[in-house]
Amino acid sequence: MSTRSSSDAARGAPRSLSGLLPFLRPYRGRIAAAGVFLVLAALATLAFPMALRGLIDGGLLGSDRGTQTMALREHFEALFAVAVALGVFSAARFYMVSWLGERVTADLRNAVYGHVLQQSPEFFETTQTGEVLSRLTTDTTLVQTVVGSSLSMGLRNAVMGVGALAMLVWSNPYVMAHVLLAVVLVVLPTMWIGRRVRRLSRDSQDRVADSSAIAAEVLNAVPVVQSYTAEPREAARFGLATENAFQVAVRRTSARALLVAFIIIANAALLLWGLYRGTQAVLAGDMTAGHLGQTVVYVILLAGAVAVLGEVYGDLLRAAGATERLMELLASRSPVADPTHPTDLPLSGQGLTVEFDGVDFHYPSRPAHPALRGFSLTLRQGETVALVGASGAGKTTVFQLLQRFYDVGNDPVQRGLGGGPGSLQWTQAAGHDATASGNGTQGPETSAPAAVTPPGSGGAIRLNGVDIRELRLSTLRAAIGTVPQDAVIFSATAMENIRYGRPDATEAEVIAAAQAAFAHDFIRALPEGYDTFLGERGVRLSGGQRQRISIARAMLKNPPLLLLDEATSALDAESERTVQAALDTAMQRHTGRRTTLVIAHRLATVQNADRIVVLEHGQIVEEGTHAALMERAGIYARLAALQFTA
Repeated sequence: MSTRSSSDAARGAPRSLSGLLPFLRPYRGRIAAAGVFLVLAALATLAFPMALRGLIDGGLLGSDRGTQTMALREHFEALFAVAVALGVFSAARFYMVSWLGERVTADLRNAVYGHVLQQSPEFFETTQTGEVLSRLTTDTTLVQTVVGSSLSMGLRNAVMGVGALAMLVWSNPYVMAHVLLAVVLVVLPTMWIGRRVRRLSRDSQDRVADSSAIAAEVLNAVPVVQSYTAEPREAARFGLATENAFQVAVRRTSARALLVAFIIIANAALLLWGLYRGTQAVLAGDMTAGHLGQTVVYVILLAGAVAVLGEVYGDLLRAAGATERLMELLASRSPVADPTHPTDLPLSGQGLTVEFDGVDFHYPSRPAHPALRGFSLTLRQGETVALVGASGAGKTTVFQLLQRFYDVGNDPVQRGLGGGPGSLQWTQAAGHDATASGNGTQGPETSAPAAVTPPGSGGAIRLNGVDIRELRLSTLRAAIGTVPQDAVIFSATAMENIRYGRPDATEAEVIAAAQAAFAHDFIRALPEGYDTFLGERGVRLSGGQRQRISIARAMLKNPPLLLLDEATSALDAESERTVQAALDTAMQRHTGRRTTLVIAHRLATVQNADRIVVLEHGQIVEEGTHAALMERAGIYARLAALQFTA
């Protein structure tokens, strides 16, 4: 976080917990019931000293033995009734607030997770997955502690403390005038120390998030780490991160220990002073023994309430830091959003017409380097067009813009990255300073390029004549099927992975898609067939098998526009031939029912495309059929010569 952000956060203190109000409002009834039980439990506690005073003055000091025995029985019955009421009301309060803590935490986790899923890839350029996971787990657990326990304890002890103070003022105003001054002397230093605890709590949570981010990154790349024998280096890097978290946590713990010691010593002094003045009053005949007992218990209740409130205040400070981090995620706004007045996408049962019209685009993290420049391309219904070119030529950018992972032609206000009062930079939402360049180096927020839209961004992308920015994201992406170069397999069964393309598909439709993708035979050979769990990221499958499941998923979706990112790159020669035949079927060649855009690195896979478009530095430099481009003897011919002669 920047210095400005940190100072603002420090001023927020426990007020940051107000961000939880939207999650508490739906449960106003339960909150009211918990409040009633909380007050009743506090009143039962406050009634105990009065019953004790009656026991001492009326039951122990009576002159007649029989009267004394009867009085004792009545007073003990009254004390037992108070204990029963306290137990019942405390149990009801505990259940209500615990339920609220679990419910609000679950709602908060769901809200944050759902919100993060809606962010564009721009968000993840500067936010590590481990950082988000830390907020979803560690931070929400702190919030659960406060809502489900600490806040209730704080309110209960606040009521008891105020009640005890009121009873003491009413029964012995002179003594309590001094007690009030002593309470002020306790509270003010507590608040001062508490601010430091809160700042350190926020820093501690950030350092824990850093270590979580490292762990998430490395655990997802264990084979690479082991192949480079980098286990010691990665263990040392993680150890350094955890050591940093430990050092900050020690400073936080030290500050909180100081806070606890101060509260205990101050409260003990307050209690002993009140007891001393009370005994002097009894000896002087100004107070009865029962009155002294009542006063002592009320002083104990007041001192205990102040001590608990000090502990709760520390919890509130930690939860305030956690809430700030969670609210930052929820406050982040994706620059890619549904239009206010969406337009329907006209479908005719045929492939889509795709038009790129003068598209200029810069990635937000690389504003000085255009990814596309003056890119204009039209795909007719049912046409198959291949994009070829060197790495970094802009092929993947075309796919990302077509799916509206990024938008073209947005100004800073539309993007929500202008740095105004209502905006939040992506990197601030991630708990880091703004990114200064595309390589991940960090600099001050005031120079963050992510907050500036490059002047050259512009153009339009249309499907069937409709600008994709006028379509709902769900409408746009429902019409597009993708087969990425790196197949994504979820921790689920083979059936569930293929059905991801269309959740309502029948088992027969899933099997038909697998057969079309030449995946049926190897799936049937798995231990449990289609019900076989494939492991995290599909570790139980080969690269070619993962790719064929990805192809089957896209076939099952059956979209009018298909995007293939070198879909056969992970296959051996035999599998490539069979899957290429399956892709030809999926592309619905010469039927007009599906438009296909293909990214090709191996030119042999796209020789039969209707058109081949050659990209270089974000611009179209050649376009035509394979034969025409070979005759031109340009860039494509040189690429083909390199591959085919090799």
